Amino acid sequence: MKLKRIGLDTSKAVFTLHGVDHDEKAVLRRNMRRAEMEAFFAKLPPTLVALEACGGSHHWGRRLADMGHTVQLIPPQYVKPFVRRGKNDRNDAEAISEAAARPDMPSVPVKLAEQQAQAIVLSARELLVRQRTQLVNAVRGHAAEFGVIAARNISQLPALLEAVAAEEAVPEAAKQMLAFLGAQVVQLEGQIAELERRIKQQHKVNPVSQMLTEIPGIGPISALSLALTIDPGQFQSGRHFAAWLGLVPKEHSTGGRQRLGGISRAGNERLRQLLVLGATTVIRFAKPGSKSASAWLLALLERKPRKLAAVALANKMARIVWAMMATGEAYRGSKKVAMLAAEAAAAA
Repeated sequence: MKLKRIGLDTSKAVFTLHGVDHDEKAVLRRNMRRAEMEAFFAKLPPTLVALEACGGSHHWGRRLADMGHTVQLIPPQYVKPFVRRGKNDRNDAEAISEAAARPDMPSVPVKLAEQQAQAIVLSARELLVRQRTQLVNAVRGHAAEFGVIAARNISQLPALLEAVAAEEAVPEAAKQMLAFLGAQVVQLEGQIAELERRIKQQHKVNPVSQMLTEIPGIGPISALSLALTIDPGQFQSGRHFAAWLGLVPKEHSTGGRQRLGGISRAGNERLRQLLVLGATTVIRFAKPGSKSASAWLLALLERKPRKLAAVALANKMARIVWAMMATGEAYRGSKKVAMLAAEAAAAA
């Protein structure tokens, strides 16, 4: 059995394979348990193996590459259009194989194990911050049930807990539970601070991350997230990178008539969020004469709402990030970086 390509649909326990020969005829359709995978592919001649770029796919990409196979990781959103009616594991594996047959199909580079390990601290911090927000909202909500409120800020939580403890109308059982939730918030804050210390340590030894913090609006967390997540060679230009992040308008054009909507919100949601938050911070302090406010940004703020300007600035920041990562050049100000981005895009 000579295989040209195998579409591999991964899962926790059972994997589904769809193999085709050089005539694009399906010659392999089978389910396989996790324990059987390595033995099967070790006996197989070098073959193109296509997987969806999802959880666990980078691990299998490394293992299959070590066995001599060619690995192609395809973003899930590009596989979905090839799924036929009736979604199941076999149809998914066939769709992955069909998507990999397209010569211009975008792919995701297989990440190194060390690269994935370094990125865990960023995910862990994001998770703890989300849990802290949930706890603070729970305390505020329960306190409001007894008529005790405080200003909207996490720094106001101690004052809110003190007001709850001093309020005689609040039952003792409620006071105890709200104090317990408050203690959980304090514990999480300590853990978040420890993770932020580790992030700063990683940032200090990562030259790309340090370089990116020179851009106004990008701090250590954003810079390290970009450095560990983005491969600039995957994108043709800064415009392509900004579009991948979903920082460009959605288009629904037909009949020669162009219709543009809100931003597409495609790509990596976390990176898009970090860039928009950084742009919002720059706009908050944008004043004539400030280092972070260019003439372009000040003119934009005079014409457009602040939130729209923040997205436009995030788009521009994304292009600058790509230009710096693609060329290795340091940030040299808005005009020079814009020229750099244009030169890099033309050379790509």
